[in-house]
Amino acid sequence: MSRFESVHRRLDIQMVPNPATGAAAAFVWGPRQIGKTTLLKTRFADAMFYDLLDSAVSAELSLRPRTLREALLAIPPGLTVLDEIQKVPQLLDEVHWLLENTAHQFILCGSSARKLRRVARNLLGGRAIEHHLYPLTTKELGERFDLTHALNVGLIPIHYFSPNPKPLLKSYVNAYLKEEVLDESLTRNVPAFVRFLELAALSNGEQLNYATIARDCGVSASTVRSYYQILRDTLLGYDLAPWRKSTKRRMVETAKHYFFDVGVAGQLHPEIQQIVPGSAEYGRAYEHLLINEVRAFLAYAHQDIPLRYWRTSSGLEVDLVIGNMAVACEFKSAAQLRHDHTKGLRALAQEHPNARTLLVYTGTQRQRRDAVEVWPWQEFCAELWAGKLI
Repeated sequence: MSRFESVHRRLDIQMVPNPATGAAAAFVWGPRQIGKTTLLKTRFADAMFYDLLDSAVSAELSLRPRTLREALLAIPPGLTVLDEIQKVPQLLDEVHWLLENTAHQFILCGSSARKLRRVARNLLGGRAIEHHLYPLTTKELGERFDLTHALNVGLIPIHYFSPNPKPLLKSYVNAYLKEEVLDESLTRNVPAFVRFLELAALSNGEQLNYATIARDCGVSASTVRSYYQILRDTLLGYDLAPWRKSTKRRMVETAKHYFFDVGVAGQLHPEIQQIVPGSAEYGRAYEHLLINEVRAFLAYAHQDIPLRYWRTSSGLEVDLVIGNMAVACEFKSAAQLRHDHTKGLRALAQEHPNARTLLVYTGTQRQRRDAVEVWPWQEFCAELWAGKLI
């Protein structure tokens, strides 16, 4: 068993069978190579498995989707996994029919929701539970987690465990450009999109500014908006909305954008070779990684709790607000704290005195600075996954 296969993934794939027939379906979404196939083959070793990345399989089913129905009608009802379902979206018609008329169950796995979102909602609305698999987490890695290594290469399993991850990261980025963007004809202006990816990485974790990126790419602001939508649809990135509810301060109205993996963001950044502790790049990657950690926990815990950031027009900022101001977190990659590190949290606490305010740093001791709790990042992650934070 490889080191990756020995990792216990936290995703619990739930399905709700139809009481009358026993039929059920679930979607599992996630970017390429984060372990969806390994997880499904490990958890559901007895399932019928269709790998739609196999060109022969996808070609046959694209030409004659009914082949799936005929094959499953010939065997007793059971579980079927359709891996990379976006490659043959017309199979959803067959899945729909089988769910209506048989007791078969399905897990539909995909790395791009763009082609499927509208079709799937029409055909399978209310029948399929949606799940998301994320890159590895501190909980899944346990003692194998190394912060600086993770900030440099990210948490996609094959990259994290590789003795030489940089070529793999480069290949991964190029493969996504080819397979998810170019092959699906999501954009025709390839040079502009490649330039956009670099600029999006440069501004990772910052407020979206379509006009500025558009000028640098030589395209319109509306085109840049569509490029960001491509990142969202292919699960390469996500937005963090701003906190807008305030009676005392004027708040910013612009979302931030983050890539799904800190290593991919670093690989796309044209100027980053190595992230070292104490650098500005280290601090940004540290914030990015811990926000991703919270997202993964909420998804795996099946908690539909919104995440936002808090920023005033005067520049006071807090990295992450969880829920309706239940917990506010600032992430600082410093072992020694300065008074100004808690400035944003102290301002937030004045307006929201019931909020729990946490500063998560790389030191080793819990502290309290006025209303602000100061936690080592290891304790933050442990409390998060124990369900004691949220």
